[in-house]
Amino acid sequence: MTVLRYTVPPENEGCKLGLFLRMQGVTAGLIKSVKHDGSGFFADDAPLHTNQPVHAGQCISFALPPEHDTSVTPQPVPFSIAYEDEFAAVLNKPAGIAVHPTLNYPDGTLANGWLYHLQQEGCTGIFRPVNRIDKNTSGLVLCAQNAFAAPLLAASAHKCYLAIVQGAMPLGRGRVEAPIARRGDSIIGRCVREDGKYSLTEYQVLAVGRSHSLVACWLCTGRTHQIRVHMAYIGHPLAGDTLYGGSDAVIARHALHCAILHFAHPLTGKPIRVECPLPADMAALAETENLLDGWQLSSLPCGEDALT
Repeated sequence: MTVLRYTVPPENEGCKLGLFLRMQGVTAGLIKSVKHDGSGFFADDAPLHTNQPVHAGQCISFALPPEHDTSVTPQPVPFSIAYEDEFAAVLNKPAGIAVHPTLNYPDGTLANGWLYHLQQEGCTGIFRPVNRIDKNTSGLVLCAQNAFAAPLLAASAHKCYLAIVQGAMPLGRGRVEAPIARRGDSIIGRCVREDGKYSLTEYQVLAVGRSHSLVACWLCTGRTHQIRVHMAYIGHPLAGDTLYGGSDAVIARHALHCAILHFAHPLTGKPIRVECPLPADMAALAETENLLDGWQLSSLPCGEDALT
């Protein structure tokens, strides 16, 4: 059971408990859940209602309510844990595995694997991803361990992707600012179109090989297939991305990997950065194209400082 505690500072003297909690990042939904499904709120171990005032120096505490049961079936699915604590988990997802069950992929997903991991650890919980990546995109997925952490992680999370694109791009920084819309009647496909939603991708070309380039990408907006669509739009589709004009002659899936996640810890606010190197298939292509020299993953920015 996770218990959250806050000490009331002098400037919040006399503030109603409900407002004080909202100022600490506790959502209205969680406050309601603690009241009706949990054990309530306490000030120095004495029960306190949300319409009552708090006083400087008091320790406000409450236990997070138990999670509701999930319909996802635990299954052994390959993934690794890059970071884990009581509030956040960062999972390294291989390409070829969907993040969450859908009509097309009802099982064998990262969600099934996470529930299986919890079961093996003798724990219970639910799968609560803060960011999702495509089935054939590899790399880091940030998950909230409880309802308190979810909105705070979502608000602070930043990602850096590595993509191997076709063709030689000029080294250095660039940006693609082009609206993205659904492509025709396709459920999956997207395209750049004037009536689409505003979309902005910033990128840095890290290395250039004989026929491919390695590019770091930062999403300023979160459109479906944004990096894939934008790179194809400027004439450099991702290697393996047959949906957007790429060739699968050198790699069997689109060459996109979520390599860095940066977020603020929900409780302490401490910045946390998690890195994940290129997986074997992308690393093999990068090595063949001599794209691994001259840059380091640790030197790439990720967060507000990555955006120009």
